[in-house]
Amino acid sequence: MVKNGVKLYYPVKEAIQSILPLVDEFVIALGDCDADDLTEKEIQSIQSDKIKIIRTVWDLEKYPRGMENAHQTDIAKNACTGDWLFYLQADEVVHEKDLPAIKTRCAQLLHDKEVEGLLFDYYHFWGDYNHCHRSHGWYQQEIRIVRNDKEIHSWQSAQSFRRIPNFEGINYRQKKDTTKLKVAMVDAHIYHYGYVRPPRFMQKKTKSLATIHKGEMIVHQMFRSRPAEFDYGPLGRIPLFKGSHPAVMQQRIKEFNWADALNYSSEFTLFREKHKHEKLKNRALSFVENHLRNGRHLFAPRNYILLDR
Repeated sequence: MVKNGVKLYYPVKEAIQSILPLVDEFVIALGDCDADDLTEKEIQSIQSDKIKIIRTVWDLEKYPRGMENAHQTDIAKNACTGDWLFYLQADEVVHEKDLPAIKTRCAQLLHDKEVEGLLFDYYHFWGDYNHCHRSHGWYQQEIRIVRNDKEIHSWQSAQSFRRIPNFEGINYRQKKDTTKLKVAMVDAHIYHYGYVRPPRFMQKKTKSLATIHKGEMIVHQMFRSRPAEFDYGPLGRIPLFKGSHPAVMQQRIKEFNWADALNYSSEFTLFREKHKHEKLKNRALSFVENHLRNGRHLFAPRNYILLDR
C-alpha cells in the first residue's frame, strides 16, 4: 500500500521490482495521491502484467492512530490469490541473492499448516546507504510472508500481522480476541530504506507519518518550530554497512547527492531533540547487546510465536 510515494522519496518501484521475479502477481493499494505525485506513473513504468493496482481513498477519521496503514494493507491482502502472501512496505527492498532461499522455504513449509508466516531479519539504513543500525529500539525481525488466510489481518499501524477471527474491520489496534501468528525463520533480509532520503524529504515524510498517527491539528503544532530539514545526527556513531545492496537499488544509490547535509562526525549537535537510538537508556542497552549478547536484543517485543522449523 502506498500514497504519495514518489513525492515522499519512497523507493516504490525498486520495492516492487525486487520480488517481482518471485511472485505470481503483485497487488498494490494505491491511495488518493496528490496531483503532483507520480507514484502511479512510476509503477506503470515497470510494465509488468503481474501488477494489479487497486485505487483507494484514505480516511484518517475512520482509521486514526496509524490504523489506515493497516486498513490499506488489508485491502491489498484481500485481493490476493495464492498460498503465501509477501508483504513489502514501500520503503522495503529484497536482495536478489535471497530470492532462492525464500522460494525454497515457502515450498518446504507449504503443507506445514502450523506455520502461519515467515520471519525476516532486517537491515535498517540511516541517513545514507552506508550506515546501518544495530541499536536497541530498532526491530531486528518482522513477519513479511503470511498464509492467504482471511482471519489473518494487518495489525496496529501495519508493521505486523495477527489472527483476528470475526474482525469487524475497524479497530486494527485491538488486542482482545487476537492471537500472535506462529512463524518460522527464513534465511533472508529486508533492506529498510525508510530513513534514507534527502533531509528535506525526510522531514516531509516524518510529518506525513505523524499526521497519519496523530492528526493534522496536533502535527501542525508539533512542526511549527521544527526546521525544514531533518537532522539525522552524528552518523559517525552509526555502524558502517559492509554488505551489498539489491541490484534494483543501484541507480538510486548513484543518485545520492545529500552528503554535504549530513554530519559524518561523532559529535552531537546541541539543542537538538535526540533520536531514540541516541537516548541514554537505548545507548546503554545497545552496548550490552552488541558487546555481550552477540547483537541479540534485550526486552524486545515479539508480535509472533517463533517455531523450531
